[in-house]
Amino acid sequence: MKTILVTGVAGFIGHKVAEVLLQRDLSVVGVDNMNDYYDPRLKEWRLNSLKKNPRFHFIQSDIDDYRVLKDIFENHPIDAVINLAARAGVRASVADPWVYLDTNIKGTLNLLECCKERGISKFILASTSSLYGFNEMPFEEKQRTDTPLSPYGATKKGAEVLCYSYHYLYGMDIIIPRYFTVYGPAGRPDMSIFKFIKNIDLGKAIPVFGDGKQRRDFTYIDDIAEGTVRCLDLSGFEIVNLGNDNSVELMYVINLIEKGLGKEAKIEYLPRHPADVEATWASIEKAKSRLSWIPRTAIEEGVERTIKWYKDNRDFVISLKEVE
Repeated sequence: MKTILVTGVAGFIGHKVAEVLLQRDLSVVGVDNMNDYYDPRLKEWRLNSLKKNPRFHFIQSDIDDYRVLKDIFENHPIDAVINLAARAGVRASVADPWVYLDTNIKGTLNLLECCKERGISKFILASTSSLYGFNEMPFEEKQRTDTPLSPYGATKKGAEVLCYSYHYLYGMDIIIPRYFTVYGPAGRPDMSIFKFIKNIDLGKAIPVFGDGKQRRDFTYIDDIAEGTVRCLDLSGFEIVNLGNDNSVELMYVINLIEKGLGKEAKIEYLPRHPADVEATWASIEKAKSRLSWIPRTAIEEGVERTIKWYKDNRDFVISLKEVE
C-alpha cells in the first residue's frame, strides 16, 4: 500500500491517524467537510500540521455526496480507505438524528460502493463502544450489539452491518475498530476532558450528568491512532476493541484535572441522560493477539499531556466558539 484515503481527516482521530500514516512514509488523501458541529478553526489548526507534509493532499468534500466521491477515487491512486468521517455524540444524535443517518450510514455506503467499483479491497471503519449498551463488562466483540441506546449508536451499527455485507458479497477485507472514550490534545470540544479543563481553568461550572461515579474506559489519542493503522495489516472481516482496559470514575478524572491546573472545579450536577450508560470497559484481548497492540498511556499521563497542550494553546482554545 502506498496511498490511504482518510475521511474525517480534520477531526480529532482523523488527523492523528493521518499523522501516523505519514510518519510511515505513506501518502494520505484526506477528505473532510469541515462542518461546524464545533468551531471549524480547531479543524483548520489540525489540518495545518498535516499540510506541511508533501505526501498529504486535502480535499474538502462530504462523503454523503456520491458523485464527488467517485471523482476523488477516479483521480487518486487509492490503495485503502480508513473511514473516520462520522457524526459523533450520543446526546446530540437524540436531538438531531437525520444528519447521523446521512453521514454514518449513507456516507459509509458511498465509500463501500466506490471501493467495490475501483477494486479496493482494504476498508477500515471506525466504530464505537456505544454499541455495547448495558452488556456485561468488560465488553467483548462477540457480545450482542443490536440494542443501541441512541441514533448515534444505531447508525454506527448500521454502518457495521453494511460493511459485513460488502465483505461477504465482494470479498473485501474490512476491519472495524470500536473506540472507547478517546481523549487527548486538540480533542473534540464537546467531550468531557476538553470541556472540563477549559471550564475549570476559567472558573466556570462543569456539567456532570448523574453523580459523577459513572466509569469510562478513557483511551489516549496516540494509542487509538496506532491501533487504527495496525488494522491495515489484518484481512477478512474483524471487529476489534481499542480501549485502555481500565475503567475509571469520572470524579477521579476531574480530580486529576484539578491537580494539573491547581484549581478547584465548580460542578453543576445534571440528570443522567437515558442514552448514557453507567460504565464502559473494553476487553482488549483480541487487539493484543490480532494487532499486537496494547495501550501505552495511563490516564494520569494522558490528562497531564492534554493539560500541557491546553496551556500551550490557551488563548486559541479560549477563543473557540462554545459547543451548544
